[in-house]
Amino acid sequence: MSDTAVQHSSPDRLSERAHAPGRGPGPLTHTAVMAARALRISSRNIDALITSLALPIMMMLIFVYFFGGAIDTGTDYDSYVMYVVPGVLLLSAGFGAATTATAVSEDMKGGIIDRFRSLDVGGTPVLAGHVAASTVRNLCSTALVFGVALLIGFRPAASWSGWLVVGAVLVAYIVALSWISAAIGLLARTPEAASGFTFFMSFLPYPSSAFVPTENMPDWLHGFADHQPITPAIESLRGLLLGQDVGDTPWTALAWAAGLLAVAVGASGTLFRIRTR
Repeated sequence: MSDTAVQHSSPDRLSERAHAPGRGPGPLTHTAVMAARALRISSRNIDALITSLALPIMMMLIFVYFFGGAIDTGTDYDSYVMYVVPGVLLLSAGFGAATTATAVSEDMKGGIIDRFRSLDVGGTPVLAGHVAASTVRNLCSTALVFGVALLIGFRPAASWSGWLVVGAVLVAYIVALSWISAAIGLLARTPEAASGFTFFMSFLPYPSSAFVPTENMPDWLHGFADHQPITPAIESLRGLLLGQDVGDTPWTALAWAAGLLAVAVGASGTLFRIRTR
């Protein structure tokens, strides 16, 4: 079944589920149905799915095996893989979230939103469904990247509480980046433009401490790298996964994620009303 067929058959399923006996068509029901729809469409877009899963793994292998021997991190880690994996996890989240922009733009361009609105489905459930699907895809991609990292020598030493905080930081950033992508999808007029705009979001892990310490960067870039939202997240993941003291860094990372999420959700709501009025 093609993506277009899936898109146009989904509202009928939504209508059936929303009006099923004993089940009210509330926002949570609509969001769940929209998320299931987005996951079905993703499962049929095999090329994009493979790319989003394989690209972070390829990046990690390139940095570990091609560049790792030439990069001095100024730390006593046994190998470069111990340093680079936390950054690759955030890079994976950025790549995975970027597909949300294209999916939202496809919906806005295809006219399916009018069909949803005729079924009394608001913009928030539609966008939240895309974000929920993006979160599921990203968690699967993160697990795959982490599994490959273990195979090539990454050895975490996190405590149970450390693992919980790692999970909280990762999920917070995945959700925040997915909402930012949803806003980009509403802002862009075509899926191709949406895909191009997300490059800037996917680029953020590079001018950070993901691949090299920020102290090794030029002064003008060093200041930006230390005070952008991805760096505290990477430092939190690296310290927690390796059993090191991270101080208040996870709180800084979560504060950044909360701020980005608030701005993205507000912008998405405004842009959706503008595009559909």
